[in-house]
Amino acid sequence: MSFVNSAHDVTLLDEALSRVKGDHLGIVLKIETRRGFENLPSMLLTAMRRPKVGVMIARGDLAVECGYERLAEVQEEILSVCEASHVPVIWATQVLENLAQKGMPSRAEISDAVMAHRAECVMLNKGPHVIEALGVLDSILKRMEQHQTKKRALLRALRLAQNGR
Repeated sequence: MSFVNSAHDVTLLDEALSRVKGDHLGIVLKIETRRGFENLPSMLLTAMRRPKVGVMIARGDLAVECGYERLAEVQEEILSVCEASHVPVIWATQVLENLAQKGMPSRAEISDAVMAHRAECVMLNKGPHVIEALGVLDSILKRMEQHQTKKRALLRALRLAQNGR
């Protein structure tokens, strides 16, 4: 549900799905406004009446709404609330965008993709190099899963410069 801002919005969606016999369907709450972010706990409590619930962090819109300097903090809070609620998160908006579009990622995009490993799903946009971007993302996420799960460090044995990897 795009631009979901309140528990009432979630209730209206739930009622609409019931009217069309969609009670078995899950929903994804797309958090893209300050109000949606602020009301996330109550929206999750309402949404969790359904069989399946997820949250999408629409980072582009959130950056505009909350300010770029607060985006990282807002993302962290959404991840924390969703982890505590056992609700999966989709990390979205411009993940490896330069790589997918132009074939070369920025350093910031690589760092961003590293942070995405704490979500259950990462959304890539299409582009002429999207298959390459998918491969890079897969490699990054596989490496990161050895270091941390969600927000908990795993403290694995370090392999510093071993075999060039």
